Amino acid sequence: MNVRVKFLGGAQSVTGSKYLLEIDHFKLLVDCGLFQGLKELRLRNWDSLPIEATSIDAVILTHAHIDHSGYLPRLVNEGFSGPIYCTSPTASLLDIMLKDAAKLQEEEAEFARKKGYSKHHPPKPLFNTKDAEQALSLLEPSGYHRPVTIADHIEATFYDAGHILGSSIVSLQISGQQQKKNIVFSGDLGRYNQPLLYDPYPMKKADVLFIESTYGNRINAEDRVEDKLAEIVKNAFSKSGCLLIPSFAVGRTQLLLYYLHYLLEKKLIPDCKIFIDSPRAINATYLHKKHRKDHRLSVGKLEHESIFDDPHFHYYRSQDSSENLNAIDSGAVIISASGMCTGGRILHHLFHRLGRSNDTLLFVGFQAEGTRGRRIMEGEPSTRIFGIDVKVKCNIAHLNGLSAHADQNELIKWASQIKSPPKFTFVIHGESQSTASLSKLLTDRLQWPNVVVPEYLESVELFKGI
Repeated sequence: MNVRVKFLGGAQSVTGSKYLLEIDHFKLLVDCGLFQGLKELRLRNWDSLPIEATSIDAVILTHAHIDHSGYLPRLVNEGFSGPIYCTSPTASLLDIMLKDAAKLQEEEAEFARKKGYSKHHPPKPLFNTKDAEQALSLLEPSGYHRPVTIADHIEATFYDAGHILGSSIVSLQISGQQQKKNIVFSGDLGRYNQPLLYDPYPMKKADVLFIESTYGNRINAEDRVEDKLAEIVKNAFSKSGCLLIPSFAVGRTQLLLYYLHYLLEKKLIPDCKIFIDSPRAINATYLHKKHRKDHRLSVGKLEHESIFDDPHFHYYRSQDSSENLNAIDSGAVIISASGMCTGGRILHHLFHRLGRSNDTLLFVGFQAEGTRGRRIMEGEPSTRIFGIDVKVKCNIAHLNGLSAHADQNELIKWASQIKSPPKFTFVIHGESQSTASLSKLLTDRLQWPNVVVPEYLESVELFKGI
């Protein structure tokens, strides 16, 4: 039996994760993400895959984030009809996220048609709601630590990655005629000792390892997050303004709510209203209530108890409610998606608040190269929203400690638990500096051989004649 991998995304970039395993004649796609950020990356979403979608036998997802799952409706549109394996919480999240992504695609195409700025006539969405619903119908949910038969010679097991609800490390057991081999995909690894999620599961063996490197060149500060967040909130309110937080709907928003609940309960910030203005984040928050065993927040609490029911929290679903927030001048926290300011309701709030010198914009997560969030964070004096250049006059703040990604030390900690060096280690899902830094550490500190930073569309033979 021969095994090859082809890197269809997530190679020297933090988006578009797609890894095609060809196990003899069986084609297995691990992750199926959209490209985001730089235009040259986003344009890849419109290119046909270098392999026929109909030839792919199955898909495995590490988690629900759009850069790992958002291409699924497009894949279905191109003819894929096989099973999609993931954890049960991931399946629940995908029901929210893929439908929402399809709606945004449709709305953007319609907006482009009305404004006439698209190169396509008429503008078309990358995929539509029907494609998303068809993809959802193919899901095969499973639990952690339960082997799933993918094919006669392939078995997959999900382990908790601690990144978002339902996120997983995927271990593939491939049984050849002579040998058994183990291929491990880290997915996106979370941080250790976090209040929301459990630590990434310690893997002991990997014949071949695919390890993410989002923060492969960064060590997150050890400052107490609650102290830093309290300081930012109080500083924002002292300017007689509001605090606007672009936040990822899944994971980051719920972690923010945990800390804000804590700060209000301990009276470490002024009594205030906190508006969660993101239907997707609200739905994801509900799922944290539903999947209570998959996170820490329910430990020690009764079935009906939840921090998300704090009376300071106000959940806004309707567009009218969202627009009413424009009238609030001071003393409120507004949380909205998307986390990198690439789309969604946050654009509406940025349009109205970037020019307000009393307001504060707080970034609480990684901003990929080429995104509006990255450009604003790096000091761009104006940004184009809805076809209009909006000046950035508000105060800018950044909080590192809320990251859902393991930093350099945590990545090495997780990798060092593998007892024997893998035959190949592929450093993926990171920008060039991150992948270079982590690959050097794995080579020098752990003394692993064959640590590779793959190129986009590169193909590598993993095993021959097993």
